Amino acid sequence: MSAHDPMPGPDPTITGPHDPEHHPGATLAFEPEYATALTQRLVATSGESVVVSSPLTGQPLAHIPQSSGADVDEAFRRARRAQEAWARTPVAEREAASLRFHDLVLDRQDEILDLIGWESGKARKHGYEELAHVALTARYCGRTSSRHLRSEQRPGVFPVLTRIDVNYVPKGVVGIISPWNYPFTLAMSDGLPALMAGNAVVIKPDAQTVLTALLGAQLLEEAGFPPDLWQVVAGPGADVGGAIVARADYVCFTGSTATGRIIASGCAERLVGCSLELGGKNPILVLRDADIERAAEGAVRASFSNAGQLCVSTERMFVADQLYDRFVDRFVARTDAMTLGATLDWGNDMGPLISEQQLRTVQAHVDDAVAKGAVVRTGGRARPDLAPYFFEPTILEGVTPDMACFGAETFGPVVSVYRFHDEADAVARANEGDYGLNGSIYSQDGSRAREIARQIKCGTVNINEGYGATFGSTHAPMGGMRQSGLGRRQGAEGIRRYTDIQSVGTQRLVRIAPMLGMSDAAFAKAMTASLRAMKKLGRA
Repeated sequence: MSAHDPMPGPDPTITGPHDPEHHPGATLAFEPEYATALTQRLVATSGESVVVSSPLTGQPLAHIPQSSGADVDEAFRRARRAQEAWARTPVAEREAASLRFHDLVLDRQDEILDLIGWESGKARKHGYEELAHVALTARYCGRTSSRHLRSEQRPGVFPVLTRIDVNYVPKGVVGIISPWNYPFTLAMSDGLPALMAGNAVVIKPDAQTVLTALLGAQLLEEAGFPPDLWQVVAGPGADVGGAIVARADYVCFTGSTATGRIIASGCAERLVGCSLELGGKNPILVLRDADIERAAEGAVRASFSNAGQLCVSTERMFVADQLYDRFVDRFVARTDAMTLGATLDWGNDMGPLISEQQLRTVQAHVDDAVAKGAVVRTGGRARPDLAPYFFEPTILEGVTPDMACFGAETFGPVVSVYRFHDEADAVARANEGDYGLNGSIYSQDGSRAREIARQIKCGTVNINEGYGATFGSTHAPMGGMRQSGLGRRQGAEGIRRYTDIQSVGTQRLVRIAPMLGMSDAAFAKAMTASLRAMKKLGRA
């Protein structure tokens, strides 16, 4: 059987009620032919394939063809050829394509959400977060790229006589290595700015979520982006990912800190740039003046969105002593009220974990904590009755530094709650460890909370919200401090990271050297007088 043959065996099927507006009928089956059609977009001729199963059912979804080293070479060859023409395309035309992509994403949202659900298992509302973020990014790129990429004039060494133009030149072909946890937005929202900047993209999505990335590529082409501009390859990270790092003009990676170090080393060896969003052990501070109900509601979303498999989700909560008991009671009650399910329907508050490996990690962290004295306030159990890799949303108290979940990233629906008496101590504890990705502060005094936010060593800090305020604001740069990463996505920084900055200086009338027989000493004296004058005039 070839790598593109339809998957044999029974169709994976979910039975149960579905929103009649989107899914008429009682049964929704994943069609193998749909996956086969998508995989035709892969650059993969090795003849090998891997079977991917759905976290919703544990049953196979598709055979994913695997790319060889020669396939990666071919993907870069196509991308470089397409990029040469694309770099000459006016930015306004690129923006128009991005806005068409925006509309396609919204128009095709049911198809996108179904595929995200099949591949990742996440609750439909968390899939919608991805879709909305991609639409927001496409609109941002479609409305602001010209502003961020147009050449700028800046002051020269001699006013009027020296003209400086700063140009933003595309890097060439950008390599993107995207993860499984947010497979649609962490592929498309990192790649779109690269296209806007005049680059081509070669992307290796995670093995579990290749189909979602392929659907995104299809929608780009339907929106009018050139067919070869966005190439998709598939295969093991060590092989195919390494091949991308060895060929790309810039690398964008989202994943673990350990892998990020390897990628950074490979980029440094070649002297090419990279942006890395890596691990986190993200804190929330609930201050003594916080609205308890709002903080408890926000804590549920911050901790358990996508079953805690979100780079910016919360794993540590520091709560002021004055409201600790009341807050934890409300947090537990709201967690207990969550609707758990493994379906494609709206209405679930949390879906399963992505894989057996992720389930083992979460279970091991909880078991270790309990064995060493932590108290489970709610959750703490696997739920195979719901799905093969389902784990209950879990709140722990009494977590100590000797427990694995104290400092290591769990990346699952597990959060530890701690009491604090002094805000300075809470800030110091929030800053413990090596990570610095996302933080959150709950307080009714926004000005005071923003001042405390400046003391939190995280790339993003949200006030009275877990992560959505920064994540959803595409004008806001987003990324990590310390071992949580390098570089920023979103905002002008998210587009310009994919460019080389070029300065062009045009000198008029006089040269920057002695003229008309002037000696070097006389030139230096004249320059000194000029420098003093420029300072007095307030010139930079």
